[in-house]
Amino acid sequence: MAAGRSALHQVTWRHGTKTTLNNRFASMTSRFIALRVRPANRDLPRGDDGSLPAEWLLTEWPTGAPAPTDYWLSTLPETIPLKELVRLAKIRWRIEHDYRELKTGLGLAHFEGRTWAGWHHHMTLVTAAHLFITGLRLTRPQAVETG
Repeated sequence: MAAGRSALHQVTWRHGTKTTLNNRFASMTSRFIALRVRPANRDLPRGDDGSLPAEWLLTEWPTGAPAPTDYWLSTLPETIPLKELVRLAKIRWRIEHDYRELKTGLGLAHFEGRTWAGWHHHMTLVTAAHLFITGLRLTRPQAVETG
């Protein structure tokens, strides 16, 4: 908040599917600021000079919001561009999509055995199936039904 609204940068991290009259390309856009901070934590290893390591504090402050709405801490390199930092912070939709596909389409939650080895085999096969489908999706998108 101390950096103020004037320090915010408008960033588009991806294009969605829901277009509107005001957003023809379904651009997912918001305002962000990225600052280097040293989080207070006694368990983090300190540098040779005794200081805590610097990290990114990424903050989203949407237009019209009275205050920032989302915050992320990141140990990505200091040279990472703001747009890439935002894209990686906002990739949660991909993780949720993959988890839903693993659970509903590939049977992640269908294991009913009682042994560690059985559970491990089940998880390995589900993961291998997901890898196969992801490979198809990247190399032959028409062969994979998305949903």
